[in-house]
Amino acid sequence: MKRFRFTLLAVCLVLLFLGGNDLLISWQNPSPVHVTIAELETAPPPREWVYITDGHQDLDRAISTSGTIELDALLVPLLKNPEQQRIHVLVETHRTELLDIFREYHFFADTLPAKKALREKHQNDFKGSRNVTGMLASGLVAKGNREKLLKLAQQTGMDLDNNIILVSENKTPNTWRGMFFFFIGILGLSKFFLKASHDNTVEKISRRSAS
Repeated sequence: MKRFRFTLLAVCLVLLFLGGNDLLISWQNPSPVHVTIAELETAPPPREWVYITDGHQDLDRAISTSGTIELDALLVPLLKNPEQQRIHVLVETHRTELLDIFREYHFFADTLPAKKALREKHQNDFKGSRNVTGMLASGLVAKGNREKLLKLAQQTGMDLDNNIILVSENKTPNTWRGMFFFFIGILGLSKFFLKASHDNTVEKISRRSAS
Protein backbone atom coordinates (compact mmCIF):
# COMPACT_ATOMS: atom_id res chain seq x y z
CA MET A 1 0.00 0.00 0.00
CA LYS A 2 2.79 2.43 0.88
CA ARG A 3 4.53 1.66 -2.40
CA PHE A 4 1.33 2.53 -4.28
CA ARG A 5 1.00 5.81 -2.39
CA PHE A 6 4.55 6.88 -3.20
CA THR A 7 4.04 5.90 -6.84
CA LEU A 8 0.96 8.12 -6.86
CA LEU A 9 3.00 10.93 -5.32
CA ALA A 10 5.69 10.60 -7.99
CA VAL A 11 3.11 10.63 -10.81
CA CYS A 12 1.41 13.70 -9.34
CA LEU A 13 4.70 15.58 -9.07
CA VAL A 14 5.52 14.77 -12.70
CA LEU A 15 2.08 16.00 -13.80
CA LEU A 16 2.55 19.20 -11.81
CA PHE A 17 5.93 19.75 -13.45
CA LEU A 18 4.64 19.12 -16.97
CA GLY A 19 1.51 21.20 -16.41
CA GLY A 20 3.47 24.03 -14.83
CA ASN A 21 5.91 24.02 -17.74
CA ASP A 22 3.05 24.26 -20.27
CA LEU A 23 1.42 27.09 -18.32
CA LEU A 24 4.73 28.97 -18.02
CA ILE A 25 5.28 28.73 -21.78
CA SER A 26 1.72 29.97 -22.38
CA TRP A 27 2.24 32.91 -20.02
CA GLN A 28 5.55 33.83 -21.70
CA ASN A 29 4.05 33.56 -25.19
CA PRO A 30 0.75 35.44 -25.35
CA SER A 31 1.23 35.90 -29.13
CA PRO A 32 3.81 34.91 -31.76
CA VAL A 33 6.80 37.25 -31.90
CA HIS A 34 7.92 38.42 -35.34
CA VAL A 35 11.46 37.47 -36.39
CA THR A 36 13.16 37.31 -39.78
CA ILE A 37 15.02 34.24 -41.01
CA ALA A 38 18.24 36.31 -41.04
CA GLU A 39 17.79 37.18 -37.36
CA LEU A 40 17.27 33.51 -36.48
CA GLU A 41 20.55 32.62 -38.16
CA THR A 42 22.53 35.11 -36.08
CA ALA A 43 20.84 35.10 -32.67
CA PRO A 44 18.75 32.76 -30.47
CA PRO A 45 14.96 32.96 -30.92
CA PRO A 46 13.39 35.64 -28.71
CA ARG A 47 10.55 33.37 -27.58
CA GLU A 48 9.15 29.88 -28.21
CA TRP A 49 6.18 31.05 -30.33
CA VAL A 50 7.49 32.77 -33.46
CA TYR A 51 6.33 34.24 -36.75
CA ILE A 52 9.20 33.86 -39.23
CA THR A 53 9.35 36.00 -42.36
CA ASP A 54 11.65 36.36 -45.40
CA GLY A 55 12.40 32.62 -45.54
CA HIS A 56 12.62 30.34 -48.59
CA GLN A 57 11.55 26.73 -48.27
CA ASP A 58 13.52 23.97 -49.98
CA LEU A 59 11.14 21.12 -50.80
CA ASP A 60 13.91 19.35 -52.71
CA ARG A 61 15.71 18.59 -49.46
CA ALA A 62 12.57 17.93 -47.43
CA ILE A 63 12.27 14.51 -45.79
CA SER A 64 9.31 12.52 -44.56
CA THR A 65 9.11 11.83 -40.83
CA SER A 66 7.45 8.48 -41.52
CA GLY A 67 9.64 7.21 -44.37
CA THR A 68 6.64 5.64 -46.14
CA ILE A 69 4.01 6.67 -48.67
CA GLU A 70 1.64 7.27 -45.75
CA LEU A 71 3.02 10.72 -44.99
CA ASP A 72 2.42 12.25 -41.59
CA ALA A 73 4.71 15.28 -41.67
CA LEU A 74 7.69 16.73 -43.52
CA LEU A 75 10.89 18.32 -42.30
CA VAL A 76 11.47 21.24 -44.68
CA PRO A 77 14.58 23.48 -44.64
CA LEU A 78 13.78 27.19 -44.34
CA LEU A 79 16.62 29.26 -45.82
CA LYS A 80 17.72 32.88 -46.04
CA ASN A 81 18.21 32.44 -49.80
CA PRO A 82 17.27 29.57 -52.14
CA GLU A 83 20.90 28.61 -52.93
CA GLN A 84 22.00 28.32 -49.30
CA GLN A 85 23.50 24.93 -48.43
CA ARG A 86 23.86 24.99 -44.63
CA ILE A 87 20.53 24.64 -42.86
CA HIS A 88 19.87 26.79 -39.78
CA VAL A 89 16.08 26.35 -39.55
CA LEU A 90 13.97 23.23 -40.08
CA VAL A 91 10.17 23.35 -40.20
CA GLU A 92 8.04 20.37 -39.23
CA THR A 93 4.89 20.82 -41.29
CA HIS A 94 1.64 18.91 -41.74
CA ARG A 95 0.37 21.13 -44.58
CA THR A 96 -1.74 18.94 -46.87
CA GLU A 97 -0.71 20.67 -50.09
CA LEU A 98 3.00 20.13 -49.39
CA LEU A 99 2.44 16.51 -48.41
CA ASP A 100 0.53 15.94 -51.67
CA ILE A 101 3.26 17.51 -53.81
CA PHE A 102 5.99 15.57 -52.01
CA ARG A 103 4.07 12.28 -52.37
CA GLU A 104 3.35 12.82 -56.06
CA TYR A 105 6.93 13.87 -56.86
CA HIS A 106 8.66 11.01 -55.06
CA PHE A 107 6.16 8.16 -55.45
CA PHE A 108 4.05 8.77 -58.56
CA ALA A 109 6.05 10.93 -60.98
CA ASP A 110 8.20 8.05 -62.23
CA THR A 111 9.70 9.73 -65.32
CA LEU A 112 11.91 12.79 -65.71
CA PRO A 113 9.34 14.65 -67.88
CA ALA A 114 6.66 14.01 -65.22
CA LYS A 115 8.93 15.31 -62.46
CA LYS A 116 9.88 18.37 -64.54
CA ALA A 117 6.24 19.18 -65.24
CA LEU A 118 5.38 18.87 -61.56
CA ARG A 119 8.26 21.14 -60.59
CA GLU A 120 7.17 23.78 -63.10
CA LYS A 121 3.59 23.61 -61.87
CA HIS A 122 4.63 24.00 -58.21
CA GLN A 123 7.77 26.09 -58.63
CA ASN A 124 6.91 28.38 -55.73
CA ASP A 125 6.41 25.40 -53.42
CA PHE A 126 9.79 23.88 -54.25
CA LYS A 127 11.90 27.04 -53.88
CA GLY A 128 9.46 29.81 -53.06
CA SER A 129 9.40 32.37 -50.27
CA ARG A 130 7.51 31.35 -47.17
CA ASN A 131 6.41 32.81 -43.84
CA VAL A 132 5.96 30.35 -40.98
CA THR A 133 4.20 30.60 -37.64
CA GLY A 134 4.91 27.91 -35.08
CA MET A 135 6.44 26.75 -31.84
CA LEU A 136 10.03 25.89 -31.05
CA ALA A 137 10.69 22.62 -29.25
CA SER A 138 10.29 23.25 -25.53
CA GLY A 139 9.30 21.09 -22.59
CA LEU A 140 10.22 17.46 -22.00
CA VAL A 141 7.87 15.95 -24.59
CA ALA A 142 8.74 18.47 -27.31
CA LYS A 143 12.48 18.18 -26.69
CA GLY A 144 12.28 14.40 -27.00
CA ASN A 145 10.50 14.80 -30.33
CA ARG A 146 13.12 17.36 -31.42
CA GLU A 147 15.99 14.94 -30.77
CA LYS A 148 14.23 12.19 -32.73
CA LEU A 149 13.56 14.43 -35.74
CA LEU A 150 17.05 15.93 -35.81
CA LYS A 151 18.58 12.46 -35.65
CA LEU A 152 16.44 11.50 -38.65
CA ALA A 153 17.61 14.60 -40.54
CA GLN A 154 21.26 13.84 -39.80
CA GLN A 155 20.86 10.26 -41.00
CA THR A 156 19.66 11.53 -44.38
CA GLY A 157 22.80 13.65 -44.77
CA MET A 158 21.31 17.11 -44.23
CA ASP A 159 23.93 19.82 -43.72
CA LEU A 160 22.65 21.04 -40.34
CA ASP A 161 24.04 23.94 -38.35
CA ASN A 162 25.27 23.08 -34.85
CA ASN A 163 22.58 25.34 -33.39
CA ILE A 164 19.79 24.12 -35.63
CA ILE A 165 16.32 25.53 -34.86
CA LEU A 166 13.30 23.25 -35.24
CA VAL A 167 9.90 24.89 -35.61
CA SER A 168 6.60 22.98 -35.55
CA GLU A 169 4.36 24.89 -37.96
CA ASN A 170 0.94 26.04 -36.68
CA LYS A 171 1.63 24.66 -33.22
CA THR A 172 0.55 26.95 -30.36
CA PRO A 173 1.16 27.02 -26.59
CA ASN A 174 -0.75 24.12 -25.02
CA THR A 175 -2.61 26.01 -22.30
CA TRP A 176 -5.45 23.49 -21.89
CA ARG A 177 -3.09 20.53 -21.56
CA GLY A 178 -1.13 22.46 -18.94
CA MET A 179 -4.28 23.26 -16.97
CA PHE A 180 -5.42 19.62 -17.14
CA PHE A 181 -2.08 18.19 -16.00
CA PHE A 182 -1.81 20.77 -13.20
CA PHE A 183 -5.37 20.12 -12.00
CA ILE A 184 -4.92 16.32 -11.99
CA GLY A 185 -1.59 16.73 -10.17
CA ILE A 186 -3.16 18.90 -7.46
CA LEU A 187 -6.10 16.49 -7.15
CA GLY A 188 -3.74 13.53 -6.76
CA LEU A 189 -1.61 15.31 -4.17
CA SER A 190 -4.72 16.21 -2.18
CA LYS A 191 -5.78 12.57 -2.20
CA PHE A 192 -2.28 11.48 -1.16
CA PHE A 193 -2.12 13.80 1.86
CA LEU A 194 -5.71 13.11 2.92
CA LYS A 195 -5.01 9.38 2.82
CA ALA A 196 -1.77 9.83 4.77
CA SER A 197 -3.57 11.96 7.37
CA HIS A 198 -6.36 9.38 7.68
CA ASP A 199 -3.87 6.53 8.13
CA ASN A 200 -2.00 8.46 10.84
CA THR A 201 -5.24 9.10 12.70
CA VAL A 202 -6.23 5.42 12.51
CA GLU A 203 -2.77 4.41 13.72
CA LYS A 204 -2.96 6.76 16.72
CA ILE A 205 -6.40 5.42 17.69
CA SER A 206 -5.12 1.83 17.45
CA ARG A 207 -2.18 2.64 19.73
CA ARG A 208 -4.46 4.22 22.31
CA SER A 209 -6.78 1.25 22.22
CA ALA A 210 -3.85 -1.15 22.64
CA SER A 211 -2.54 0.75 25.64
